Amino acid sequence: MVSRVIPVDPFDLVLFGATGDLARRKILPSLFHRFQIGQFDAATRIIGTSRADLDQKGFRELTADAIREFGQEENTTEEEIAAFAELLDYVPVDARGDTGWDELGKHLREDVIRAFYLSVGPSLFTDIADRLSASGIATPDSRIVLEKPFGHDLASAQALNQALRAHFQEGQIYRIDHYLGKETVQNLMALRFANSLFEPLWNSSHIDHVQITVAESIGVEGRGEYYDKSGAMRDMVQNHLMQLLCLTAMEPPARFTPNAVRDEKVKVIEALNPVAPDDIARGQYRGKDGDSYRDHAGNPDSTTESFIAMKVEVANWRWAGTPFYLRTGKCLRERVSEIAVFFRDPPHNIFEGAAGVHGNVLVIRLQPDEGITLRTTIKDPGPGGMRLTAANLDMTFADSLPGAERPQDAYERLIMDVIRGNQTLFMRGDEVEAAWAWADPIIADWTEAGTEPQRYDRGGSGPEDSLLLMHRDGRRWRGIGD
Repeated sequence: MVSRVIPVDPFDLVLFGATGDLARRKILPSLFHRFQIGQFDAATRIIGTSRADLDQKGFRELTADAIREFGQEENTTEEEIAAFAELLDYVPVDARGDTGWDELGKHLREDVIRAFYLSVGPSLFTDIADRLSASGIATPDSRIVLEKPFGHDLASAQALNQALRAHFQEGQIYRIDHYLGKETVQNLMALRFANSLFEPLWNSSHIDHVQITVAESIGVEGRGEYYDKSGAMRDMVQNHLMQLLCLTAMEPPARFTPNAVRDEKVKVIEALNPVAPDDIARGQYRGKDGDSYRDHAGNPDSTTESFIAMKVEVANWRWAGTPFYLRTGKCLRERVSEIAVFFRDPPHNIFEGAAGVHGNVLVIRLQPDEGITLRTTIKDPGPGGMRLTAANLDMTFADSLPGAERPQDAYERLIMDVIRGNQTLFMRGDEVEAAWAWADPIIADWTEAGTEPQRYDRGGSGPEDSLLLMHRDGRRWRGIGD
């Protein structure tokens, strides 16, 4: 089965920070792959900008190297790279000054969609938005795309939103969370709302609890200075895990439209109870020979968490009594992102003396090996009475849908949604502010108390406190990598 590729009309995409790491690793290879499969044609223009003193030839060479290093090497030819390079141009621009803006404007056409992708640090968002407007480059149907973080707290998020809305309508602003572009995340919505099997059971009467895990096996090497100012709460929970929580807990929207979906997500955030300090476990990885978090952060006295686990409650009719357990951390056993929905045990065990009757567990795997697994209880084959065992119904996308045309990376889908003008998978301004309004008091509590994160060993499952958090409720975390 090969999905049909729907071409988009020619467009002009201006990539700010075009020589940076994100552009090289993700954005340029993603654009190339969309071009490669025929989603846009030779009339499209991609204009790189940065302060680097490059010319068109230099940017084309940089892009070709990025595609060779980070693209789909086995499916790429030099002829395709050369054809893609014909779409590329480059204009040096000073984001905080006047240099380059007039020249950039001369490269843009009047009769096509203009998209401005800000692959830059958040400190430049406002400067670029101001100059796009002042120079007349931003038109009423232009789109502006921003990477996280969207502020450092509620006040800074509100200030950023206000600065953007001074020049752009909310319908022109695309706040990217790449987790929302993952195939499995979107399949969560399809699983819930396109199948009559699950939605009637998707409530506290049938679901005991939900575990959302985003575990990373690497540390903060290379970005320690940035990370030490944010920590796991700001870097992961307030955005990535919050989005997964919203999609899992949201009510069915009246229709699958951007604002209808995002309205329901905001309702989930606004229904979250404050989190008590006893329902939070914070950790920081330790190591030897310069391999600890504090070594990587360059801060021997750091109290920033590299791990956090918490018990979250959604105070509404659907979820009352069903906790959501969130955890994320660095230097854990494996790289795993998943949502595990634990259904309640059967109300009565008719198989007297037969151990092994447990509730079903639905696991939505985001990475690696995207797919969906449902744990069921069946009879263990063979004679000797009724012996029960667990068996998984597994749908790993790579195995179940061979030949299906799927984007290699979430950025591919999200960039194309920007060009189409579809904001379903992007965060709205009030959604960002609601998430910060929930997160800020949590951070303030441990800052005021002066508590330090518990140390944990690299390559494990996190600090002891996170295990106790579950044990206190008579539950256990799914093993990382299970």
